[in-house]
Amino acid sequence: MKRNLARIALGLAIALFFAGHAARVYRVDLIERLDAIIYDARLRLAMPGRGDPRIVILDIDEKSLGELGRWPWSRDRMAALLDKLFDHHRVALVAFDVVWAEPDTSSGLEVLEGFLRGELKGNRAFSQALARLRPQLDYDARFAASMKERPVVLGYYLSSGEGALRVNSLPPPALGQEAFQGIRPRFTRWQGYTGNLPRFVQSAAAAGHVNPIVDADGVVRRVPMLAELDGAYYESLSLAIVRTLLALQHPQRRMPPVVPGFAEAGSAGDYRGLEWLRVGPIVVPVDENGAALVPYHGRRGTFAYVSLGDVLADRIEPGRLRGKVAIVGASAPGLLDLRATPVESVFPGVEVHANLVAGMLNGAMKKQPEYVLGAEVMLVLGLGIVLALVLPRLSALGSTAVAAIAGALAAALNLFLWSEAGLALPLATVLLLVAFVYTLNMAYGYFVESRTRHRVAEVFGQYVPPEVVDRIVSDPDRYTMEPREAELTILFSDVRGFTGIAEALGPEALREYINEYLTEMSAIIRERHRGTLDKYIGDAIMAFWGAPLADPEHARNAVLAALAMQQQCATLNERFRARGWPNLRIGVGLNTGVVRVGDMGSRVRRAYTAMGDAVNVASRLEGRTKYYGAGILVGEATQAAAHGIVFREVDRIRVKGRDRALAIYEPLGLEGEVPQSVLAERDAWHAALGAYRERAWDEAEHKLAALLAANPACALYRLYAERVAELRRSPPLAEWDAVTTFDEK
Repeated sequence: MKRNLARIALGLAIALFFAGHAARVYRVDLIERLDAIIYDARLRLAMPGRGDPRIVILDIDEKSLGELGRWPWSRDRMAALLDKLFDHHRVALVAFDVVWAEPDTSSGLEVLEGFLRGELKGNRAFSQALARLRPQLDYDARFAASMKERPVVLGYYLSSGEGALRVNSLPPPALGQEAFQGIRPRFTRWQGYTGNLPRFVQSAAAAGHVNPIVDADGVVRRVPMLAELDGAYYESLSLAIVRTLLALQHPQRRMPPVVPGFAEAGSAGDYRGLEWLRVGPIVVPVDENGAALVPYHGRRGTFAYVSLGDVLADRIEPGRLRGKVAIVGASAPGLLDLRATPVESVFPGVEVHANLVAGMLNGAMKKQPEYVLGAEVMLVLGLGIVLALVLPRLSALGSTAVAAIAGALAAALNLFLWSEAGLALPLATVLLLVAFVYTLNMAYGYFVESRTRHRVAEVFGQYVPPEVVDRIVSDPDRYTMEPREAELTILFSDVRGFTGIAEALGPEALREYINEYLTEMSAIIRERHRGTLDKYIGDAIMAFWGAPLADPEHARNAVLAALAMQQQCATLNERFRARGWPNLRIGVGLNTGVVRVGDMGSRVRRAYTAMGDAVNVASRLEGRTKYYGAGILVGEATQAAAHGIVFREVDRIRVKGRDRALAIYEPLGLEGEVPQSVLAERDAWHAALGAYRERAWDEAEHKLAALLAANPACALYRLYAERVAELRRSPPLAEWDAVTTFDEK
């Protein structure tokens, strides 16, 4: 116990920290975000994946807008819609996730009445004609009349902040100030609203607000069933729909009252803890803010959608809408009623209401009662104390097993309560507690009880590329970071046309572009072909094979890695094109030779790297790939050592800083995998190259023309054809050796 006292004390401190968050003494943003992620995953896992057949969404979609013109449409058309829905289709109820805040002047009635007050004032015939036409031209009156005595529910939205306006009318509140006498409810409070025109409010059966609660991450998980304005409490659109449906079942069509339900025990002050709202036989669980969790049934389109254009054009088969709850809303992006939700980042707001209505009707609402706060605190403290006392006594394997079991049991209990009791309990606090206490014990053992091994890893980790640290730590005596001479194969790669790519992409897109490219190429080098990733130089990559781990096949592995990098470019380009990004093309240079490799640098910074002539040549070869139109160029030493790979010779060159000519090659693929047609083309090319070097210009020109006819896109053939033509015009000197000299790097 004494030996583990420090660990136990730290474990208890961690438990107290997480208990403070659970008790809401303070809130930790990271934990809340993780809880939101877990909630979303749990919700998606348990979604039924099907909507409620009683509910249909009448969609103001792109198709409807294309047929009927921009929104809003005239009110006489909306009156005709209601007549069709109730008289022809026999829907049970129509709700509008739309606010009718402005008068409809599209009929021209206002202009005609202006004439009556002005130029045609006193004109009896005009006055009589206008009186006869007024009922037809007053579209708002026609729309209001179409709602009368019908179960129509309107939507409106609330606003807050400085200068919040109050526009038009609201329906009577669901609950008055007296409903929470002597209690301080924590509902969302609002200062303003944009309601419907008074005549519509008077004609409709009910109305409800459409305001969700948007969490800190911008996601809609809850909707306030009641919202406070001037001390009165206004219901949501979904709750108004359910109450109106219940009123249809009442002999006098009386709306059932909203009855709040409270926890038995008090919590803070005189607030007793609101837990549910009862409307008739339906109980809606709410949190302390009077908000209900949205019971998402599935992804976008889980509920039935019907285009409003099809309804108005009578393209809906009889009976399809009979007895349905029809909610009118918009999915067209231009109408800006799209939300981020746990199930989809772009989700129509109208379908949020549909999910809530279905959840209330089916009794499928999840709940987060206030009493779970105390249960979470007790669970965190109890589990934290047990882990703090037990884990220090166990081995690493035993600690891992106990921590895994504790986390699994907590998750299983949480899922059980979700599915069987409908409780949406927090889980992140418990999981993080287990992870932190476990990590504390592992770290303590790592730093204190495995100090020697850790010191080796720490020292080597400063110099050796990360991908080989694990292998070095497993046997540190075998390896030294002191510079030494060794034969390596060095690879350089670079993105072609990077300046143009940078100009075509914004800074964020360019960052993603390069990160994805470097990630894929690094994985090929490190994981698939056992190379050492030396460094990134902007968009360029330097890697080598043969150190610090010996690799007898370093040349072959390097060439295979280069071929795989070119193949991966094609895969990346498919993804890049889907995002509208420029094509990716890279050049790769490889060279094999004896270099100096090890820990090198200054007092300020050191690195495990390779230096020498072979490194410089590899860099020069990468720079020549564009000139020859080749994706990969390798030096003669690499070609000789990389067995089992088919090459074609490209040229003999003399690069800056070297007097000796160097034969360079392009790898074509593995032996046995290169098509016969490619091998035949390679042989024909070698014949043309031989004729070129023998100054047989006619033969070289003839063979190059045949190659270009078969493969006109090959830049190498065009380059040599131009060389032959130039040498015809200006014959070379007698000492010409067919070596291409490059003065630039």
